[in-house]
Amino acid sequence: MTSPFTTLSSRIAWACPWYNIRQDKLLLPDGRPGEYNVVQHPGAAWVVPVTPQGEVVLLWHYRYTVDDWCWELPAGGLKPNHTPLQTAQEELREEIGGTAATWQEVGWFYSSNGISNEKAHIFLATGVTLGPTAHEPAEVMTLHRKPLAEALHMARTAQINDGPSALALILAEPYL
Repeated sequence: MTSPFTTLSSRIAWACPWYNIRQDKLLLPDGRPGEYNVVQHPGAAWVVPVTPQGEVVLLWHYRYTVDDWCWELPAGGLKPNHTPLQTAQEELREEIGGTAATWQEVGWFYSSNGISNEKAHIFLATGVTLGPTAHEPAEVMTLHRKPLAEALHMARTAQINDGPSALALILAEPYL
């Protein structure tokens, strides 16, 4: 399918190590001029970690951007020369000190398609054992083991207020 927009020009308006903002001048579908700002992101991986006891490991994570504590799954942005699976494995080690017996990719989605091209890759990690974490200085979080049924209930009732984490749990459910 072809785009209903015609891009006239693009430029990087702002950049940081994790993403950049691309500003496009374009023609709207009705022919009028317009502008669109796009957060260009390399993508990210979310992990649904399940212990041998059938517990999901959730993070209670303070997020400066929203000035709130959020229930989340381990996740992180893709680094250069890393596959989504390598990123998922690294984030599991860093955020919960976890290693998994098995890995399965369960799907993907756009995490914020109104403003960003970020593609969220979802992995189910089973047989997860926990060890020492390696949190980054800005990562303020604690680990919590929840029975699978409780974690799924939290996702369905908006107790997990991080949208990608809630959807990741729901997408992983058929594989559990």
